[in-house]
Amino acid sequence: MQVKLIRYTPEPDKTVAMSARLCYSAIGAAQLEEKMSDEAAAKLVHKLVSMGHFSPIEHVSFTFAIEGVSRVLTHQLVRHRIASYSQQSQRYVAEHNFENIMPPSIASRPEAKAKFEKLMVDIQNLYNEFTEMGIANEDARYVLPNAAETKIVCTFNARSLMNFFQLRCCTRAQWEIRELANRMLAECKKVAPILFENAGSTCVSSRTCREGAMSCGRLAVLLEQDKGRV
Repeated sequence: MQVKLIRYTPEPDKTVAMSARLCYSAIGAAQLEEKMSDEAAAKLVHKLVSMGHFSPIEHVSFTFAIEGVSRVLTHQLVRHRIASYSQQSQRYVAEHNFENIMPPSIASRPEAKAKFEKLMVDIQNLYNEFTEMGIANEDARYVLPNAAETKIVCTFNARSLMNFFQLRCCTRAQWEIRELANRMLAECKKVAPILFENAGSTCVSSRTCREGAMSCGRLAVLLEQDKGRV
């Protein structure tokens, strides 16, 4: 899996702070930006996140280039509707030598791994046979598996990203999209450390858990750690 943050709003923490300050200021955004120090911006962003005042956070966006993931993952990813996506097309891009993503649970079992690999070869051969018969890529692709590797570019605003991280960084999330979410979060923290300081699953970001009886138990551990810091 490759995850790269290829574009983002410049000075995201300061952009969020300036946008929030404008709501209560008689002067314009450009003047506010000139007057606002990095320290003041950081303090305000901390306050906004802690208060749950998220509308100013929508003013910054982050664009990721993602490769080496399965169609299983992207079927889940595009359920996050407040985002923009551009995915490699199986209609226009031939899959005569498609890569595949093998789940660790299969890779760790030799017999299962061998059967998986054989199936991928059989699917590849059938796809190639169909296209050689003159069947168009757009129809031959119907035999391709969810395991087929794909590439996608996606753009989120920061508020939508925080919601994505709450859901997909959770240990209850499917393993592949959880790995993607954690890598995306790491990229965001490099360029917007204040904004994403406490981002992550709900137990990390808000010290709550929505999983009920299926909770992994991490929340209790975090709450104990919080007590120790008091």
